[in-house]
Amino acid sequence: MDARFNMFDNETAMKFFKRFANAGLVIQQSPLPKATQELVSLRASQINGCGWCIDMHTKEAVAEGESGVRLHLVAAWRESTVFTEAEQAALALAEEGTRLADASQGVSDETWAQVRKHYDDDQIAALVALVALINAANRLAVIVHQRGGSYQPGMFAAAFD
Repeated sequence: MDARFNMFDNETAMKFFKRFANAGLVIQQSPLPKATQELVSLRASQINGCGWCIDMHTKEAVAEGESGVRLHLVAAWRESTVFTEAEQAALALAEEGTRLADASQGVSDETWAQVRKHYDDDQIAALVALVALINAANRLAVIVHQRGGSYQPGMFAAAFD
């Protein structure tokens, strides 16, 4: 399956992506740990079936020094021993924030309490914004069938320098 539309070769799309990337910079520069950012992005992308974003966030995490074991276990994080309690709280928020239609309450009070226990207000702001942003990115890529496999670490950021 080829991409339906080349978003990277369209003037309007590139104007949007530049602003989208700038929103992402706020999160990247936040006090939310980079490893947590990549794990959350990877998990939401797995749920949404976004090959492009799975490819991107796996490779970016590896470039930042993340272990293959942790990356392989993100999909089964509840049955794993390699994630901290804080990371587990962030992954739970990512899942519940991604699967809004699956639960009438959205993010549960239990998950929110765990997030509050492990993150300060600035980190929570970044985490909530990240869940929203990665879900938007997943939708953009899935709609146009942007396929994974060709991403190189730093490629997205370099496109907007």
